Order: sequence, then C-alpha cells, then structure tokens
Amino acid sequence: MNPTPALRELAPEHALRRLELTVTRRLDGLLQGDHLGLLPGPGSEPAEGREYVPGDDVRTMDWNLTARSTVPHVRDRVADRELETWALVDATASMDFGTGRLEKRDLAVFAVAAVAFLTERAGNRIGAQIVRDDGPLHVPARTGRPHLLGLLRTLLAVPRGAPGRGGDGSASASLGAAAGLLRRTGAARRGLVVAVSDFLDPVASWQRPLRLLAARHQLLAVEVVDPRELTLPDVGMLTVVDPETGRRREIPTASGRLRERYAAAAARQRAEIAAGLRAAGAAHLRLRTDGDWVRDLVRHVLTQRRTAAAAAPPPAAGPASGAPPAPGGGAA
Repeated sequence: MNPTPALRELAPEHALRRLELTVTRRLDGLLQGDHLGLLPGPGSEPAEGREYVPGDDVRTMDWNLTARSTVPHVRDRVADRELETWALVDATASMDFGTGRLEKRDLAVFAVAAVAFLTERAGNRIGAQIVRDDGPLHVPARTGRPHLLGLLRTLLAVPRGAPGRGGDGSASASLGAAAGLLRRTGAARRGLVVAVSDFLDPVASWQRPLRLLAARHQLLAVEVVDPRELTLPDVGMLTVVDPETGRRREIPTASGRLRERYAAAAARQRAEIAAGLRAAGAAHLRLRTDGDWVRDLVRHVLTQRRTAAAAAPPPAAGPASGAPPAPGGGAA
C-alpha cells in the first residue's frame, strides 16, 4: 500500500494544484528559464561553427564548413526562444503498480508536470502521445496554461489497464509504435521529447523508434521503477500477477536462492534497458517510486550541466594557444 494517497484519489483540480505546488516550490529556483538543462546538449538551434573535439556529438557536424576548411567542424547550438516539447507517456497496465510512496503512473505524471510547468511560462508549446492498452492518444502541441492543465488532466484520467489487455503484442499498446507514430505525425519541429516509461517492453521493440526520434530531437528517457521490481521481500508464498498478460504465479519468497536469482535477473534487465537507451541516443534519468523524485531530477540536471561545461571548448587565448581543448563527456 502507498503511504500517501495516489493523485487519482484526489479531485482533479486538487491533484493539479498539488502537482504545480510541488514543481514550483522545489524546482523553480533551479530550473526556471533553463529547461534544456535537463539534457546534456545546450540547445537545438544552430549557432557558430567550431573545430570538432573528442566528445562532440557527431550529429552536429557541419559538413559544408568541414569541406571548405578541410578540418572537421561542428556547429554549436543555442536554446530556442520557443521550444516545442513532446511527452511520450506509457500508461499501459504495467504502470499501474507501486509499493513505494507513489504508483509508477503517478510518478510518470510528476515527471511530465515538472517539464511542463517549467517550460510553459516561457511560451513554449507542449503536446503528448499517450500509450494506452486500448490504443494511443494524441494531444496536439499548443501553448498556454489552459492547454497544459488539460494535458495533465488527460494523463490523470487515463483508466487503469485491465490485466491481459496489453499482453497480446498489439501495436496499440507498444511504446515503440507510439514513438514511431509521434515521429511521423506529431513532432515535426525540432525540440525536446521526454519519454516516460518503465521500458519493460522488449528493448528491440523501442530502441530503433527512439533512436529515430533522437536523430531530430533532444531525447530524455525517464525510467520509472518500483523497488519490488528489483528485489523480492521474504514474505512466504506470494501470488503475483503480470498486469500486461494477466498471468498469475505463486512465488515461494522464503527461498533465499530464488530471491538472489530474481535480483540478478532484475539487474540484468535494467542493464539491458540502460544500454538500449544509450544506443538510442537518449539522456537517461531513473526515478523510483520509493525515492525523492525531485532530488533525483535535480541531481540529473546538475550532472548534465557539469557534463556540458566539461565538453565546451575553452575560449581562444590568442595566437600562442595551439593546444587542443580537453576531451569532453557525453550523455549520461
């Protein structure tokens, strides 16, 4: 049981007010006016060209400047004055689970709200592609507070998935299919895509669609995790139900060897997810239902800022400075 009430147990307006207060009170001072600090890249609009240094994103290569100078060049990027943000949100049955402070679906809404509230005041557009067991739901990108609140109401109102409805492998409940649909029909302008999911679908089903999104947009993958997905407690015979397939199974959790095997398998699964997100070109943020999601978000932002600062070339020091810049880091 959750120690705090789920957002969906509150009246819609009260739930939205709680979301906004949480974001503005705890994150406003850190992130206001710096939404791109969520990612390792400094922005999405081309700026000045400079010589390539190890650690630069090869997707920013300026081939015309490289051809003219015969030396590899990249083009720095600056933040847009108006950013288009898309939230790709997993609302399938596997997200209807939580043994910590929140359910995974509530944590997903918090993550979207953090991005939405902090970018809306700068006049940015935000839209969403919501992955549901009965098919994707598309919310067009628009500006304004009424639209933002309407988007969050939509996320809060998504019904729980019936066990077994998402287990037939249909494209309607596939994160990868929804990512592909967003790339083709929604996210036409360069901007920011925030994919929020537990990423429990097979890695091969979503890695390539996310990589295609990352080829055009900055991509932040927010992985939501519950502690019981990582380790099993010793509670005797435990009946578990797969929310995606509806299958039930009795688990003898008193067995120490079984708990060890479970933890090892869960660690391998999470490592595969992390590797898949890296291969897709996404910045990776993991949030836990039993943790302080605001603290984890702040830590991620600070890490990305340090990475970006380390990767930035030092200012020119005049003709005597011929040494190349120090190598920079990549995405976390």
